[in-house]
Amino acid sequence: MQTKCTSWQIQYLSQDTSRDTRKVGLYVKRGCSKGSVEIELYRASGNLIITREIQVENNQSTWMLNKKHTSQKAVEEAVKELHIQVGNLCQFLPQEKVGEFAKMSKIELLEATEKSVGPPEMYEFHCELKTFRSKERDLENVCKEKANFLEKARQRNERNKLDVERYYMKKRHLDRIQMLEKKKPWVEYETARKELEGVKKEREEMKKKLKSLKEAQEPLLRKIRSVESQLQPIEQQMKELTAGIRDATQKCKQKHDQLEYRNKEVDDIRQDLSLKQTEEADRQKRIGHTQLMIKDLQKELQNMGSMEDVTPQIEAVNAELRKIQEEKAKLEGEMSDLRRDKDEAFGELNRLQNRQRSLDDMMKVKEDKLRTRFRDTYTALKWLRDNRDRFEGNVYEPMMLVINVRDSRHAKYIESHIPLNDLRAFVFQRQEDMEKFMTEVRDTQRLRVNTVIAPEESCSRRPPSRPLETLKPYGFFSYLRELFDAPEEVMSYLCYQYKVNDVPVGTEKTKSMIEMVIRELQMRMIYTAEEKYTVKKSNYSSNVVSSNSALRPSQFLTMTVDADERRQLEEQLRAAQRQVQSIDQRMAAIREQQAKLDRRDNELRANKKKLSELKGKKRQLEQKISTKQDSLRQMEQNEINLQAIEEETNAKIAAVNNKKVAIMEEYLGHMQMKARLSMEKVYLALQSAGLSAEKTKLETDCRDSSAELKRAEVVYTKLDQVKNNLLTTCKTLMRRASEICNMTPGETAVPEELHQAFSQLPDTLDEIDAMLNEEKTRAECFTGLSDAVVEEYNRREREIQNMEKELDDKTNALTTYRQNIAEAKERWLNPLKQLVDQINERFSDFFRSMQCAGEVDLHSENEEEYDKYGIRIRVKFRSSTQLHELTPHHQSGGERSVSTMLYLMSLQELNRCPFRVVDEINQGMDPVNERRVFDIVVRTACGVNTSQYFFITPKLLQNLKYAEQMTILCVHNGPYMLPPHKWSEKAFIRRAKRRQIP
Repeated sequence: MQTKCTSWQIQYLSQDTSRDTRKVGLYVKRGCSKGSVEIELYRASGNLIITREIQVENNQSTWMLNKKHTSQKAVEEAVKELHIQVGNLCQFLPQEKVGEFAKMSKIELLEATEKSVGPPEMYEFHCELKTFRSKERDLENVCKEKANFLEKARQRNERNKLDVERYYMKKRHLDRIQMLEKKKPWVEYETARKELEGVKKEREEMKKKLKSLKEAQEPLLRKIRSVESQLQPIEQQMKELTAGIRDATQKCKQKHDQLEYRNKEVDDIRQDLSLKQTEEADRQKRIGHTQLMIKDLQKELQNMGSMEDVTPQIEAVNAELRKIQEEKAKLEGEMSDLRRDKDEAFGELNRLQNRQRSLDDMMKVKEDKLRTRFRDTYTALKWLRDNRDRFEGNVYEPMMLVINVRDSRHAKYIESHIPLNDLRAFVFQRQEDMEKFMTEVRDTQRLRVNTVIAPEESCSRRPPSRPLETLKPYGFFSYLRELFDAPEEVMSYLCYQYKVNDVPVGTEKTKSMIEMVIRELQMRMIYTAEEKYTVKKSNYSSNVVSSNSALRPSQFLTMTVDADERRQLEEQLRAAQRQVQSIDQRMAAIREQQAKLDRRDNELRANKKKLSELKGKKRQLEQKISTKQDSLRQMEQNEINLQAIEEETNAKIAAVNNKKVAIMEEYLGHMQMKARLSMEKVYLALQSAGLSAEKTKLETDCRDSSAELKRAEVVYTKLDQVKNNLLTTCKTLMRRASEICNMTPGETAVPEELHQAFSQLPDTLDEIDAMLNEEKTRAECFTGLSDAVVEEYNRREREIQNMEKELDDKTNALTTYRQNIAEAKERWLNPLKQLVDQINERFSDFFRSMQCAGEVDLHSENEEEYDKYGIRIRVKFRSSTQLHELTPHHQSGGERSVSTMLYLMSLQELNRCPFRVVDEINQGMDPVNERRVFDIVVRTACGVNTSQYFFITPKLLQNLKYAEQMTILCVHNGPYMLPPHKWSEKAFIRRAKRRQIP
C-alpha cells in the first residue's frame, strides 16, 4: 500500500462516519478556509486514490475517487471491496480506542475477528445461523403455543364430554319421569276404585250393627232412674250434718287459739324476770372488775412518785433538732444550686450532641451519594468496615468520604483537579494490604473498585515551588492543599500524584490578567474563579500553549465538615461529660449527708416522744383513777330488788292460768258435739255408698252401650262421606288420566302403545312415587346443562382436528429449519474453531515468550444460542495469580495494552485486510513489556504473507531491534518546519552523513 498522509490523516479518514459532523470544520488549521486529506490504496487493477476536502464556511465535506467527485457512500463501497473495515478495532485501533477494545464484549470481539481474519462467508454464515435460530425460536414458540392451545382445547372438550354424557343421561331420566307421570293417574284411579268397593261393603255392615245396639240399651235406663229417686233424701241429710260439723270445728279452733295466746303471755312474764336477774348479775361483775382496776392504777401511781423530772432532757433534744434543721436547710440550698448547674450542663451537653449528630448526618449524606453512584464501592466500604482488623497498615475509605473541604464554595476546585476514579478510590499504606483487599473484593466478590497506595515517604508537608505571598498580586489566595483537610497518607498521595501543594487558586482578578499570569509565572496548572487553565511548553520551540475549561459544580464534596470545629466539639463534649460527672458526685455526697441528718433527726424525735410520754403518764393515771371511782359509785346506786320482782311475776302467771281453765272447758264441749255429728254422717254415707255403687254399675253398662252406639254412628257417617269422596275422586282421576295420555272423551281403556310402556314400570303407587322421586333427584343432579353444551362440544371437536393439522405443518417446518441450522452450523462452527485455535496458539506463544500466560477460546453458555457465542481472552501477568478474563477493570492500563497488542499480533498472519493501523498503544506499558511487544510486532509484521502494518507512536525506547523490511517515517510538525515544497531529502541525508564523520 502507498500513502500520502500523516498518521492523524489515516486516523481521521478511518473515523466513524456516523458521528456528529457539525464540528468537522475544526480539523482545518485556524486561519485557513479549507483543508484536504488524501490516501492512496494499492489495488491490482489500479491504485485507488481517496480525497476528502473540508470547507470551513459551510462545514461540509467533498469526496473524490481518483480525482473524480463522488458520494461518501461510493467511497465506503470501494473501501469495503478491499476488505478494509474502518470501524473494526481488530484492523484500526486508535489511541483512544484501546480502552474500548478491552470493553468489547466477547460477542463483539468474535464478530470483529470474523470480519477481520475469517473467510468472507464466515460472518455471513454466522448471521445466517442467528437468523435461522431466531426463526427456529419463533417456530418453537408457535408450535409450543399451538400445542398448549390444542392441549387446552382437548382438556376443555374432555371436560365438556362429561357434560354431554350427563346431558343425555339427564334426558333419559326426564323421559322416564314423563312416562311415570302418565302411569301414576291410572294407578291412582284403580286404587281409588278398589277402595270405593270396600267402603260400600263396610257401610252396609255398620248399618245392621247400629240397629241391634239401639234395641239392647232401653232396660238399663229404667233401672238407673229408680236408684236416683232413692239417693236424693239421703244426700240432703248429709249436707245438713256437714254444716253442723263445720260449725263445731270452727269453734274448737277459736278456743285453741285463745289457749296458745295465754301460753305465750306466761312465757313473756317469765322472760322479763330472767332479764332482770341477768342484769343484776352483770352489774355485780362490773363492780368487782372496776374495784380491781382502781387498786392497780393506785399502785402504779405510787411507784411513779420516785422518778426524776424529764423536762431538761426534752429541752436539750429540741435544741439539737433545731440545729439539724438548719444544717438540712443549708444542704438543700447547695443541692438546688447543683441541680441548676446540672440542668445547664445537660443543656450544653445536648446542644453539643445535636451538633455532633448534625456533622454525622453530613457524613451520612456523603455515603448515600456514594451508594447511589458507585454501588460496588459502597459494598466494598461496608466489607472494609467489618474486616478492618485483617490489615496491618492504615486503610482509608474512599477519598470523597475522608476529604473535608473547609469551604463548600471551593469544592469544585478539588473535584475538577482529582479524577473521579481517585475520589472513589481506597488509599492503602502498605502494598500487601492493597493486594489482600483487591483479592477479596475484585476477585472473590467481583466488585469494580479502585485502589491507590500512598508514597513510602510522606509528601503531605512538601512546600510549594514558590511562596503564596509572591502570587497574591496576581489574585491568588491559596494553594489547593490549604482548601481541604485529609488524613496524612491521603494528603501525601494527592501531593505526590496531583501536586495539590503546588496548584494555586485565584479569583476574577487572576482571570482578568490571565495572559500575564501564564507568561510570567509559567506554572503548569492554575485555577481562577470559574475556570481551569493547563499550560504546556513545547520541547522544540519553547512556545507556551495553554488550554482552559469551565469548572463544573461540585457533586460529592459540597458537604463540608470543619475539622477544627469537629475536634473542638469532641473536646467540649468530653469537658461537658466530665462536668456532669463532677456535679453528680457532689450531689451524691450531699445526699449522703442528708441521709445521716435524717437518721439523727429520727432518733432524736423518737427519744423526745418517749420522754414526753413519760412526763404525761402520772397525770393520765390520776385522771383514770378518778373516772373509775365515779363509775363505781354510779353502778352501786343502780341496785335491783329481785325478790319483789319474783313475787309480782308469780301473781301474774296464776291469773293467766285461771283464764286457761275456763277456755279448756268450752273447748271440750265443742269437741263432743263434733264427734256425735260425725258418727251420724258416717251411717248415712254407708247407705249412700251402696246405692251409688249400684247406680255406677248401671251407668257404666249403659255408657258402654251408648259409646259403642255412638262409635258405630260415627263410623257409619264417615264411611258414607268416604264413599261419596271416593266416587268423586274416581271420576276426577279418570278424567285426569285420560287428559295426560291424550285420550278422547269417553275412552276408558289405556292405549296399546302406553300399555306396553306401562308394563315395564311398577304397578303400585308407592313404588311409582319412589321411582319418580329417585328419577327426579337424579335429574336434578344434572344442573347447568343445555343443548348449547352439545353444540359447543361438536364445534370444538372440529376445531381440534384443524389445529392438529396446523401443528403437524409447523412441526414439519421446524424440523426443516433444524436441518438447515445443523448444515449451517457445520459450515460455520468447524472453521471458526480452527480459526480460534490458530489465534490461541499464536496468542499463547506470545505470552509465553514474555514469561506470562494467556489463552483465547470460543465461549458459549448454550451451543444453540448462536448470538451468544463470543471470544474470551484470559491473561495472567504474575505467577502467583490465576488466569483472569480481560476486562476494563481487572487489569491495569499497561496490561490491557499488552493484551490488546498481542491479540492483534495473533491475527496478523490470518488477516485478510491489506493493512492495519495501531496508534500509540505502547503509551501505558512499562519499558520491559514495551520492548517485548515491539520485538513481537517486528517479528510478526515482517513475516512472509502478512498484511502491511502501521505502528504509530510518539516515542520509542533506545536500542530496539529493527528489521530490513521496516520503513521508519518521522513526522515533524510545528511553526518552524519547512514547507513541503522546500524540503530536500538529499540535503537532509548529506547533513546526516557529515555529522557521522569524526
